[in-house]
Amino acid sequence: MATPVLRVENIVKRFVTGSASITAVDHVSFTVAQGEVLAIIGPSGCGKSTLFNVIGGLAGSDEGRVIVEGRTLSGPDPAIGMVFQEESTFPWRTVADNVAFPLEVAGVARTERLKRVHHYLELVGLKGFEQHHPAQLSGGMRQRVAIARTLAFGPKVLLMDEPFAALDEQTRLLLGDKVLQIQQALAQTTLLITHSIAEAVQLSDRVLVMTYRPGRVKRIVDIKLPRPRTAEIIGSKDFGLYVAEIWNDLRDEASLGMKDAEAKLPQAE
Repeated sequence: MATPVLRVENIVKRFVTGSASITAVDHVSFTVAQGEVLAIIGPSGCGKSTLFNVIGGLAGSDEGRVIVEGRTLSGPDPAIGMVFQEESTFPWRTVADNVAFPLEVAGVARTERLKRVHHYLELVGLKGFEQHHPAQLSGGMRQRVAIARTLAFGPKVLLMDEPFAALDEQTRLLLGDKVLQIQQALAQTTLLITHSIAEAVQLSDRVLVMTYRPGRVKRIVDIKLPRPRTAEIIGSKDFGLYVAEIWNDLRDEASLGMKDAEAKLPQAE
């Protein structure tokens, strides 16, 4: 494997509730190489979003560290670009102004800002929509605006937390195709957190499977499918075998989560 751009070393994150301490993430370690897409998948409650927040610098860890190109991060950092599940466009700004926003904050000159805005909007397939407002766009288009805005700043690692969760299945697949095209064009190092097995197999080079709480690395699966991942590949037997293999890893973990949730329900008298 090429030299890692992102190195996550022995991350531990605990939460204290009353007198109890809950370990959400327990000594999680992995690397992501230049240009690689690594997907992280696990059952609800496994700590995926907690790990996202730690890597993105939105939350501290109790142990471990996050390293990008040999530099240990200590909080939010321009080396990590983040795309969230929730709506994150500014409704009062046009598409072009949304993408330009972080560049404005960073003091990038207007000529350079406009150049980057046009480049990344064309890359995500939104050329011609520069003067539209988010309310005039579909959910998938708004998420592409958010991706363009993040990429325009030139992050070393693109970190995405279930970015397609609010979209219907057809839009998810189409947007997945677009993300793959973008990733191939930029050789963008990407960490994708998802709950969709098919999405993980479609988009990634490797899939990291997490255990139920406390979240640990259960296994990492190499996805040896050719790129580009065409509709024929997604509908192939090999694709289905990867989905089944990962589901076999997840099934027991998901069952633990379900039993834990059921145990917390009030019992009928």
